[in-house]
Amino acid sequence: MDRFPLGRASFDPHPAAAERLWRRVIELLEDERRQIAQREVSAPVDVRDLRRAVGAYGFDRPADPEDVLEDVAGLLRATTVHTTHPRYFGLFNPTPTLMGVLGETLAAAFNPQLAAWSHAPAAVEIEAHLLRFLGGRLGYPEDAVAGSFTSGGAEANLTAVLLALTKTWPEYGEKGLRAVEGRPVLYASAESHLAWLKIAHATGIGRDAVRLVPAGPDLRMDTGALAAQVAADRANGDRPFLVVATAGTTAAGVIDPLHELADLCREQGMRLHADAAYGGAAALSDRLRPALSGIERADSITVDAHKWLSVPMGAGAFLCTDAEGLAETFRVTTSYMPAGIPDTVDPYTSSQQWSRRFMGLKLFLSLAVAGREGYAGQLERDADLADALRRGLAAAGWDIVNDTPLPVVCFADPGTATREHHDALAEHVVRGGRAWISPVDLSGRAALRACVISHRTTPADVDDLVEAVGEARKAL
Repeated sequence: MDRFPLGRASFDPHPAAAERLWRRVIELLEDERRQIAQREVSAPVDVRDLRRAVGAYGFDRPADPEDVLEDVAGLLRATTVHTTHPRYFGLFNPTPTLMGVLGETLAAAFNPQLAAWSHAPAAVEIEAHLLRFLGGRLGYPEDAVAGSFTSGGAEANLTAVLLALTKTWPEYGEKGLRAVEGRPVLYASAESHLAWLKIAHATGIGRDAVRLVPAGPDLRMDTGALAAQVAADRANGDRPFLVVATAGTTAAGVIDPLHELADLCREQGMRLHADAAYGGAAALSDRLRPALSGIERADSITVDAHKWLSVPMGAGAFLCTDAEGLAETFRVTTSYMPAGIPDTVDPYTSSQQWSRRFMGLKLFLSLAVAGREGYAGQLERDADLADALRRGLAAAGWDIVNDTPLPVVCFADPGTATREHHDALAEHVVRGGRAWISPVDLSGRAALRACVISHRTTPADVDDLVEAVGEARKAL
């Protein structure tokens, strides 16, 4: 007799019951894949109704697993902004590849522990192989690439700052900022992702140590303004140590002047980090790769696979060529971790995380099945669709207000320049459920933003967006 019967059926059901659940999940996912284009991209949500539905689960008694699956799938279907929709032209949230979804499933089922190489040799080596491949495409010598998969770009960028502080002031790791004379300051474009403020808070340098450098009319970091700010900070006794170049800004998809920034950093004795969370994917395309020229000169690079590489969230990557620097930044010794194995690296000794998910598998499977050329074809198709969108919008009387080879299209109504007007235009489109776009502020200019980010998007979807924003303008 089983001495511990309670709950076992829930944790490890009979094979026949497990098979029924798997089949139902497959049916739900396939229904979503087949029907998504016919559904609204988003719908209004009543907060009280939603909380009432979720709160119905008091967890005081078991529920039928198939009923729970149906219920949760229904809630997700009804209340989610469907980033997998072909007319989602929003933030960098792609439609994940099927192999990426399957990779998440395998990672969850096998549940390898990636802190130590000895616990998950295949998983650690798969991720290391991917990092070498990505680094090589970005211009690093493959055999010198070091780094880690991260929860996303914010963690990867945090790693860049920690590494830069450690390399600039070796005593920082043991004694903290009290060992540094003067205040360390870093520089990023005013158009950059403002995770830098959180990172500055977390590392102890403080939010006011982040210098947001003005962008020029092309929305790229103004290197002249950067040089002037660095000189002023040095004169004030501050300690400039890091410049961040964004390769694919969130708002406009522009790429900062990588070679100019690398030259300035070399002259001034500062480190250069490239935040290519979005744009780094372009390295997989021979046609688009030249837009990233100079990124190979950065001391470190961030790439998010869960952006333009179309895998499920979250999967960031931090890349550099300084394995020793990473080891010093995250150096720790414990008695309870397994002993290291020669010629291997335990991930917990070279990254911020300790126990963590096998994040690289979804990208490995996606790349293995599509191949680099398959990915390149999709990236180039996205860029071509964005060009078609620009032409369609311009022909309909909209101003195109950004210039980038990446598929981010920012456009404005020349008749009414206010932020309120553009907010209302975006709200009208989103509320109709036909497409999803967002308002954006580009160095003080109000605009609308549309990003081609789904491999499901077709030319017809692009035409539909042009029609939808036109109807919004007429309605307002």
